[in-house]
Amino acid sequence: MNMTSNSQKYQAGLTMVELLVALAIGSFLIIGAVQIYNQSRQAFVVNESIARVQETAQFAMDTIEADLRMASNWGRTSRALAIEGRSVIGDPNPLGLPESNKCGDGWALNIAMSVDGVNNGYNLPCGAQPAPQPNSDSFTVRRATVNPVALEAGRLQLQTTRIQGAIFADGNVPAPFTPADSTTHNLLVSTYYVADDSPLIPGTPTLRRKTLTVTGGVPDIDDIEIAPGVESLQIQFGVDVNEDNTVDRYVNPGNDVYDPTAAGYIPGARIITARIWLVVRGLTPEVGIVDNRDYEPGDVDLGVINDGYRRMQVSKTILLRNART
Repeated sequence: MNMTSNSQKYQAGLTMVELLVALAIGSFLIIGAVQIYNQSRQAFVVNESIARVQETAQFAMDTIEADLRMASNWGRTSRALAIEGRSVIGDPNPLGLPESNKCGDGWALNIAMSVDGVNNGYNLPCGAQPAPQPNSDSFTVRRATVNPVALEAGRLQLQTTRIQGAIFADGNVPAPFTPADSTTHNLLVSTYYVADDSPLIPGTPTLRRKTLTVTGGVPDIDDIEIAPGVESLQIQFGVDVNEDNTVDRYVNPGNDVYDPTAAGYIPGARIITARIWLVVRGLTPEVGIVDNRDYEPGDVDLGVINDGYRRMQVSKTILLRNART
């Protein structure tokens, strides 16, 4: 009996060596698990940051593209020169329409220039909010709503047929048009630019848009924020100068070649495509991020910024579906 009890007593528990070995193995497993977790967490944070920047770039580009693609759409016609009430050389408002002039005479009615812009600047009298981003382009798109709309007094609208049109704002179909042979469309005018600060996220540059609207029964202009994080906008226009429906050259906004009022205008020249570049950054800096890329959107060189923010540059060429004069 005593021998059996002593044998069972000696077999119970672990030796010190066995305990130390177990602790060592357990420690290695825990350290490995923690490292795997940290690496997975860091990968998740990086992927989330990349996704947010990509999402901002995609949203901004989609917004711009939807507007640009339909430039020169005037309802049933794409012939701006056949529309009465548009700005003409020397007279930005020949019919005396109640155009909001906050952004300058002819800003809304110069529909013969369905797209135009300023290279590396902003020159509208309706100021940027709060200030324009240096070395960033601004551009304006003019068009009509795709679908017909109801008559609305105080809003700039177009009445168009296949061969002619008229701009009006009194809510009455202008003579000689009739609802049976024409359609009513709202005039849409938008100016895109980059502001150096966002009211929503202070310290962050942002893409903004000035839009023709109505306030108190008269034409007005709204300025709305579209995409915080857009740091630079560049645009170039593809111009057809020999009327063969192909791009002959790309020019910066404000170039004389497509402007009928400029000395360097080439008769018949028209913009048929637009090439867009966007530089987008994250909303907050990231620890340890290194970016040695030299950002060169369009005709500007922003250099190597490397300030702790994640960035990406995207570009796209957009066909203006209704480009004709």
